[in-house]
Amino acid sequence: MSTPFKDVAAEHAAFNTKARQRIQQTEFMTSAPTFRLCPADIGFEVAFAGRSNAGKSSAINALTNQRQLARSSKTPGRTQMINFFSIGDTDRRLVDLPGYGYAAVPLEMKKEWQVELEEYLVSRSSLAGLVMMTDIRHPLKFFDEQMLHWAKAGNLPVHILLTKADKLKYGASKNALLNTRQALKKLGLNCTIQLFSALRKEGLDELAGVMGNWYRYKLDDDKNGEPVLDEQYDIKKHHVIDSEINVSENESTEQITDEPVAESKDSE
Repeated sequence: MSTPFKDVAAEHAAFNTKARQRIQQTEFMTSAPTFRLCPADIGFEVAFAGRSNAGKSSAINALTNQRQLARSSKTPGRTQMINFFSIGDTDRRLVDLPGYGYAAVPLEMKKEWQVELEEYLVSRSSLAGLVMMTDIRHPLKFFDEQMLHWAKAGNLPVHILLTKADKLKYGASKNALLNTRQALKKLGLNCTIQLFSALRKEGLDELAGVMGNWYRYKLDDDKNGEPVLDEQYDIKKHHVIDSEINVSENESTEQITDEPVAESKDSE
């Protein structure tokens, strides 16, 4: 006889699997050079953002099980378009935002991107959540924090991927996760967070589950039931609650500085 805990765990797993299967139906929709030229502001959007070379394109391709759906520029930081992808229908979209923070990009171009990104995050009504990628070896740089504060100002839930977790040993990656959680707490940012490796395809189901809640997927559409894990989804505040990945009161902290860190040469 199954226990209530096992039933909930099985329901979580089933929902995550179904969400991932749906997200694999993603197709390119259109690109917009500016916020004003974005598609109609209806339905549900989940945006992916991150520093150049944080592994954004690799994460999107791994999640959708498509090798070249999202393409990284040969010159990091040069991709300026806001790319929209439909997931089954145009009412649910995945949005690939321009990478940021690359030193070789001219200052004026950086300022232009900053204005567009802030306007999109704060003003886009259909934006249900933000997936922000940050390299596990040097997480939460200055502009990452700026993006998170913009999201907070727009009452937008954020799920953070500590990408390239395969670059660290197990213990080091867990410590990085713990330290980043504590850094978020000190910044007053209530984000969910997980380890992620596109190379090893680790963390895909957990990410798909978060996105599935934002897209308001249901475990059994035929029965027209309520969204799965509805008790964890605050529709008014658009906030996903997960006790296992929220910041804990008892976890240790590590001071995060904003000292310059050399950009990774790994491709997105």
